[in-house]
Amino acid sequence: MKKKQEEAITLAIQTVIQNLMERVMNRVLKGDPFLPEKHKAEKPLYAALVPDEIFKGSHFERRFVTPFGRVWEKLAVALAQNLLGKGEINYLVKGNVKADRLRRIAEVLNNLEHGEGRDRIRPDWKAEIDYVLQGKGEPIPAAVICDVFVEDLKKDKRYAFELKAPLPNSDQSKVSKEKIFKLLAMEPRMVDEAFYALPYNPYGKRENYAWSFPARWFDMKNDPVVLIGDEFWNKLGGRGAYQKFILEINKLGREYRYRIYREYLGIEPPESFDKDIL
Repeated sequence: MKKKQEEAITLAIQTVIQNLMERVMNRVLKGDPFLPEKHKAEKPLYAALVPDEIFKGSHFERRFVTPFGRVWEKLAVALAQNLLGKGEINYLVKGNVKADRLRRIAEVLNNLEHGEGRDRIRPDWKAEIDYVLQGKGEPIPAAVICDVFVEDLKKDKRYAFELKAPLPNSDQSKVSKEKIFKLLAMEPRMVDEAFYALPYNPYGKRENYAWSFPARWFDMKNDPVVLIGDEFWNKLGGRGAYQKFILEINKLGREYRYRIYREYLGIEPPESFDKDIL
C-alpha cells in the first residue's frame, strides 16, 4: 500500500472515531456524568446491593451505543471520500426496472422465504440474477435507498453497499437482497456493482461464517455479491486496507481505553488494557 493511501485511511478513521469518542467523553464527563447521590436517591435498593462502579459502567454504555449506531457506515463513507472521491449514507438511486424483472425478483424472494426442509430452495446469486435479468416488459420507475453509496471518480465507477451488522436478522437480509436486485436490474444501470456487506466476521474466516438468518437469502460462503470483513474494506481502500484499518482502530482503542479508566472510572488501567482487541 502506498504511503499516501495509508495516510488517507488513517485520516478517515481518525476523523470518524475521534469525533464520536470525544462527543461521548464530553457527555459522560461534563454534560451528563454519573452522579452517585442521584443514583442512590432514584434506585436505593440497587445502590444498596450493587457497587456504584457497575452502574457507572452501564451509564457510560448507554451514552456510547447510541452515537455509535452507524459507525460502520460513517467509516466506510470517510474512507471512500478520502480514497475514491465520493461517499454518502442513505443515498437515493432512481431508475427504471422492466415489469417482468420486478415480478421475477418477487418470485425469487418468495421461493427463498417459504421453502422448508427438503423443498427449501438454496440461494444461488449467479442463477438468480441471470433469471431476473431475462425479464422483459414495460419500464417501471423504481427507487432504492442505499446504506452506503460510493463513487470512484478516477475510474468513473459507482458502487452500492447494503452494510449490515455482522449478525444481521432475516428481515434485514431480505430487504437488502431485494434492493440489490433492483439496483442491478435498472436500465440504464445506475450503479456498476452492488453488494451485501458485513464490516467484520465474528467467525474468523468466510468459510466458517455460520449465522443462520442471512443464509436464507444469501450463500454467505460463496455468493460473489457478499463481502465480509477484509473483502469489504479492501473493496473501498485497495489491497491491504483492512489490515491498516485494524491497526488504526487498535491504536485509537488503546488511547480511549486508558482515558476511560483514568478519567471516567477513576482507577488505574490493568496491565492488559493496551492489548489489541481487533
